[in-house]
Amino acid sequence: MRTAIEELKRQKLLLQMEYYAEKDEFRRQTEAAGVARKVKRGDAWYPLRMGKSFYNSLNQRAVEVFRTVDQDIEHNFEFGRPVMFFREKPQQQSIANRQLPPTSLYYYHFTGTVSYVDGDRMVVIVPDSAPLSDLQSAETSVGVQLSFDETSYRTMFDALDRVIAAKDNRLAYLRDLFYSNRKAERFSFQPIAFPWLNPTQERAVNEVLRAKDVAVVHGPPGTGKTTTLVEAVNETLMRESQVLVCAQSNMAVDWICEKLTDRGVNVLRIGNPTRVNDKMLGFTYERRFEAHPDYPQLWSLRKAIRELRGQRRKGGENYHQKTERLKARATELEIRINADLFGEARVIASTLVGSAHRTLEGMKFGTLFIDEAAQALEAACWIPMRRVTRVVLAGDHCQLPPTVKSIAALRAGLGKTLMERIVENKPETVTLLKIQYRMNEKIMRFSSNWFYHGQVESAPQIRYRGILDYDRPIEWRDSLQADAAPDDPQAMEKATGTYGETFVGASFGRVNKAEARLTLDTLRDYLTKIGRQRVLDERIDVGVISPYRAQVQYLRGLIRGEEFFKPYRRLISVNTVDGFQGQERDIILVSLVRSNDEGQIGFLRDLRRMNVAITRARMKLIILGDVRTLTRHPFYKKLYEYATSE
Repeated sequence: MRTAIEELKRQKLLLQMEYYAEKDEFRRQTEAAGVARKVKRGDAWYPLRMGKSFYNSLNQRAVEVFRTVDQDIEHNFEFGRPVMFFREKPQQQSIANRQLPPTSLYYYHFTGTVSYVDGDRMVVIVPDSAPLSDLQSAETSVGVQLSFDETSYRTMFDALDRVIAAKDNRLAYLRDLFYSNRKAERFSFQPIAFPWLNPTQERAVNEVLRAKDVAVVHGPPGTGKTTTLVEAVNETLMRESQVLVCAQSNMAVDWICEKLTDRGVNVLRIGNPTRVNDKMLGFTYERRFEAHPDYPQLWSLRKAIRELRGQRRKGGENYHQKTERLKARATELEIRINADLFGEARVIASTLVGSAHRTLEGMKFGTLFIDEAAQALEAACWIPMRRVTRVVLAGDHCQLPPTVKSIAALRAGLGKTLMERIVENKPETVTLLKIQYRMNEKIMRFSSNWFYHGQVESAPQIRYRGILDYDRPIEWRDSLQADAAPDDPQAMEKATGTYGETFVGASFGRVNKAEARLTLDTLRDYLTKIGRQRVLDERIDVGVISPYRAQVQYLRGLIRGEEFFKPYRRLISVNTVDGFQGQERDIILVSLVRSNDEGQIGFLRDLRRMNVAITRARMKLIILGDVRTLTRHPFYKKLYEYATSE
């Protein structure tokens, strides 16, 4: 059996494999994919309208950019992601083709970082040396695209190095504990009653409070994991002055921050939120920094320093003495503002990578809470762990796993998370939440039986929830049988566009136009049965899910083009499985896409992804898929039998 240090060295090696695989894929995509394809994929905005440039409250140089076309495409830009600017190389181009980029592009030699995105407006932090005047006055169109994320990898490598080198301290203790079968230590006291929680949630909060080293809250879909975590944070704050709360994604951090703020907890959010609104911005570090009474004085000092730098070129006297004096005063004010902000906050919240932020340097916490722990690479979880005494992990390793691009690294175990490791080695630290509040019993039962050994039950008040009387909560529509007769390919082509699945590309996957058409027909029929007025009055919402991006984009186009769906536009969301993680809708349709003679189902074999897809629906789940292709796999065979049984 390998020691903890040997295992972590192996993790580092696998992470390096992932780093080179992702970097190589990024390089190939940058060279091979045209800008139009990057725009369509949501990885680029082109052409841009450049806005104003300014220094933000943290003294970083920022520039506004605006997306001018393709506003309907969901993009992948979010806080903290690195970006590159590019422009066309000057060449002859007709006015008619102004929005079609030439094949030859010039990339600017600096990397920016997304500060925040709000609709079609984005603010990018750039180095002081960035040639913004050149960007803003470019004679040809300018664009921005996502860049390779070196920073996150550097931070994860640094975290692994620290853990491997740790000796005779708390980090070394946690490392050795997590990689052994030694029992985690715990306090002993009578359970505290929380009448507003159900019995398993109450037990989970008590187990968190008893844990000296580690506790795991395992939350299947709809079981109130966030509610439990917020209660655990709140109760921990009765015993500790401050805690650190992290998650893999910005969205998960936002969600828990919002819930804690609703409870009256003073939260300081490091990094900007995904959803830009006043409530979310109100607890960000940047907004609080600006609101501090000493900030106007600090801003004046920084402005004076910038003006002095400009005068230096004109040979200003005593330049060094003046700037050093101003810098010292500015630093003193910045330290005072930070001391006030961090002194008042009870919860410091950030993404896992964001916990390496310079403002947290030297800070220590009693407890670290990691939400979405089952979606985070192990290396990312170690980043904030050097600051804490104990850790509480919350998530569900039966839902979405971490994203790993390198197949070799995945097979060698990079996809195994710290939460999975602790669940295996220390089952006594795990509390399973067993009562779900989202789904009709019939929708929930299959997932409970297959993934959670039948332990998850429905709360009585939602067990029989439904939209129509005598309706079947879960259905499977065979997309092959429902199509036009297979022996008449011409009729099929006319009816649906293409028969069976079509490979679109590595990034987009596959599309099944026949099944997409059937998905829309099924949704139209169901909404008609409910009645237009009732859908609008009761705001019955719909989610259309597909594992493949190509199918998602095709479905979005079809819905946009159909008059019938216009009144329901705000009630219908179409997205990938990953895009629906943590969400729920009254009605869910799942288009599985795969349809071939060989029974190939590709990454539909990742059943955790399917667990997410089939547990988003509150009252009605409709699965659309080629039964002949899919039921060769035991999971889909069982699911089909379950959905079609009376």
